[in-house]
Amino acid sequence: MIAYLKGKLAYKDPTYVIIDIGGIGYQVKVSLSTYSSIKDEEQVLLHTFLHVKEDAHTLYGFRQESEKKLFMELISISGVGPNTAIMILSSLDVQELEQAILQGDHTTIQRVKGIGAKTAQRIVLELKDKLKKDGIAESALPGQGFMVQNNKLKSEALQALMKLGFPRAMAEKNIASVLKKNGLEISLEDLIKASLKSS
Repeated sequence: MIAYLKGKLAYKDPTYVIIDIGGIGYQVKVSLSTYSSIKDEEQVLLHTFLHVKEDAHTLYGFRQESEKKLFMELISISGVGPNTAIMILSSLDVQELEQAILQGDHTTIQRVKGIGAKTAQRIVLELKDKLKKDGIAESALPGQGFMVQNNKLKSEALQALMKLGFPRAMAEKNIASVLKKNGLEISLEDLIKASLKSS
């Protein structure tokens, strides 16, 4: 129904953005790759998908057409809803996910929070031939994120993980573990990504 949105970036968060179009603010859920690629641009264009349920209409937005295409493929699989698909695309960028599917590497996909062995195998099984056939050419470049101060970094990562469904205690533990391993010279996007994969 809504193929894309182009307007002023009014607000940006690791899990969603608000785009102002003619005085109306559209809240759009995004993956980490899209979040980091937007940086602090004033005007943005996102390819969108409107998910309609009885109790909610949710917009999902993607910087690259290839990411939206992969998202659409993911939600066509039984047991993978839009929020799970966004979680997968926040943990693995388009190239990583495509590579894992084409190589039959369901272990990598299984590392994403909420993805069990059966779902990971189903994703590989159902999308491997489609990817080979379609040959998704354009790939979203993994964003570099940006450096932020220690407390702000922890706080923003914690908020993002909690919005993605992590209990606070687990999110804090994962963030602490990643920071211990990588130090403070890590971007917000990379910290969230690593915390999503941390167990």
